[in-house]
Amino acid sequence: MRRTPTPHLEHVVVHGHRRAYVRAGSGPVVLLLHGLGCDHTTWDAVIDSLARTHTVIAPDLLGHGASDKPRGDYSVAGYANGVRDLLTVLGVDSATVVGHSFGGGVAMQFAYQFPGLTERLVLVGSGGLGPEVSPAIRAITTPGWEHAMGVLTAPGVRQLAGTTMRLLARSGVRGLRDLGEAADVYDSFRDRHARAAIRHVVRAVVDWKGQVITMADRAYLTEAMPICVVWGADDRVIPASHADNARELAPGARIEVVPNAGHFPHKDHPERFAKIVRDFIRTTEPSRHDPERWRRLLLQGAATEPVEAEAGERPLQPVPEAG
Repeated sequence: MRRTPTPHLEHVVVHGHRRAYVRAGSGPVVLLLHGLGCDHTTWDAVIDSLARTHTVIAPDLLGHGASDKPRGDYSVAGYANGVRDLLTVLGVDSATVVGHSFGGGVAMQFAYQFPGLTERLVLVGSGGLGPEVSPAIRAITTPGWEHAMGVLTAPGVRQLAGTTMRLLARSGVRGLRDLGEAADVYDSFRDRHARAAIRHVVRAVVDWKGQVITMADRAYLTEAMPICVVWGADDRVIPASHADNARELAPGARIEVVPNAGHFPHKDHPERFAKIVRDFIRTTEPSRHDPERWRRLLLQGAATEPVEAEAGERPLQPVPEAG
């Protein structure tokens, strides 16, 4: 089978900030949005497979990876605007948007703000579908976290802790399978600018009780867009029960719970994950934004009893289309 060339990291400047991304393949565009503290390399195991039939674009979100880490807007809506601007600069008119974890929240917000640019939505262990989240993420919102992490990522401590986490990840214990990826995220915190960016990101979407962002009040809009939800059955970061939440919020969604997989099903079972995405694209028509239909959905949604959010949750918020 023909193998696509290994993509190399490219850069483009948007609003004065350097954005890093990889691009591979040709055909309809699949946009891959990574999760909190990760970067484009989280998709390495699936880019080659998806690029055989599609153009794959996997950026490092602002504040992550090789992209700049300015003092700026790290809200979900701000990220959605940034993704739109990146696609515009790259000449992309529309894409199937795949978002993992925090990137899933960005993907949902992007689809809400820019339905004309979104052909389909694939949510992978996504935020925004329920309040529960791991204590490690909640801890980032606590006072003093940034300073404490500066100490914990000092060279000797970081190497010891990272090695221990990776060894535990290879122990075969299901509940520890994600520690390898967690070690990579932890290692990225050695950069004080990355720590500051992550703190801003998490405080925008999580408090000490859990996630504060929800798509519950506007999930009915997914009627106008194909949506697929993928979850690892053994996810300890955001529980797989949130896939059931998605099923209730968006009855037309395709739900795939992957056995023997944690918070990174695209890394635990890359071939199966790529097959799920390819089959979903192959068997669905891309959404074509119809402003009149969108208006009717909004009116119908406003006329029905809204889905109650958990205490403390707030809906995804629209913002002006500024950079």
